[in-house]
Amino acid sequence: MSAFLFTPLYGLHREYGARFAPFAGYDMPIQYRDGILAEHAHTRAKAGLFDVSHMGQAWLDGPDHTTLAAALETLCAADLLGLAPGRQRYTQWLNAAGGIIDDLMISRPEGADGRLHIVVNAARKAVDYEFLAAHVPASVKLTPRPERALLALQGPLAAGVLARLAPGFDKLPFMGVKAAEELEVSRSGYTGEDGYEISLPAEVAEAFARRLLEPPEVALIGLGARDTLRLEAGLCLYGHELSEEIDPIEAGLTWSIPKRRRVQGGFPGAARIQAALTEGPKRRLVGLKLDGRAPAREGAGIVGPDGAEIGLVTSGGFGPSVGAAIALGYVEPAFAAPGTALALLVRGKSLPASVVALPFHPHAYFRG
Repeated sequence: MSAFLFTPLYGLHREYGARFAPFAGYDMPIQYRDGILAEHAHTRAKAGLFDVSHMGQAWLDGPDHTTLAAALETLCAADLLGLAPGRQRYTQWLNAAGGIIDDLMISRPEGADGRLHIVVNAARKAVDYEFLAAHVPASVKLTPRPERALLALQGPLAAGVLARLAPGFDKLPFMGVKAAEELEVSRSGYTGEDGYEISLPAEVAEAFARRLLEPPEVALIGLGARDTLRLEAGLCLYGHELSEEIDPIEAGLTWSIPKRRRVQGGFPGAARIQAALTEGPKRRLVGLKLDGRAPAREGAGIVGPDGAEIGLVTSGGFGPSVGAAIALGYVEPAFAAPGTALALLVRGKSLPASVVALPFHPHAYFRG
């Protein structure tokens, strides 16, 4: 008997020749027959279909929106009181020291006062649910939704593909959410491209995925290309760029904390985060571009001009669209400016690199 969990699309992945590897307790497709480079290029040019059903989906219900939003604002630094129906926010659950317990999406469905929907990371969903159960008031109810699958359709042709099966979603604004029959759709994603995340009942997920795969512009994409795409987009991955020791300012997520919350505080670790906003963080997440094609992986040391270690790589690899080896890592603030010449320690060798502005590859989100 397998120790792994399986998503509702496991049989489809096997049919398409997926290579699997364990991820967050699931046996997940890493790549298909054409390989990671081809899948990456396909998503950038056309539309890639990702199975992300391992993510955690849940409802949070309260007596009304104001009560529910106010309760959750004590756990994160987002503006949830101002979250309009049909919109979603990216935010982070914070611990008492201001470190990141998890990063997530929170959406407010239309026509349901006092209800919010969350999507959390697969490896952290048990932690998240325990955290919420321990900290929300009795008036707030958490309901996990393991019966739902989650698909991500990403790429410049994604809107046209989805509109043929579910008309109207091509008009959805970026970070908008909309439900239609069994589908709950957000216009967002983790590749830097335009696209959607589609929540639907697990029992119909395979049939819907097969319909999405009918046109030649759509291909199944594994977690390998998902990682190269998000790395080029400069997007953080929990367990790499984010952890319970790292705060949002260090991680370059200041944009996710609106002015009201920065000033008022009222969230865990507010003193640390407010100090980082005014005085600067003790470390900064930066983009690094290596001079050669040899990549630096997580844990590689980052050294300054004098040879002293000033940080560590958190994610790294070859960026197919960039055409170069790239990495994310934390460095001391004095070395964070774009153009700063550094070096990365890879298997005993010092590889020249320089700090570059993020993202490595331009975002192409739909702006209406």
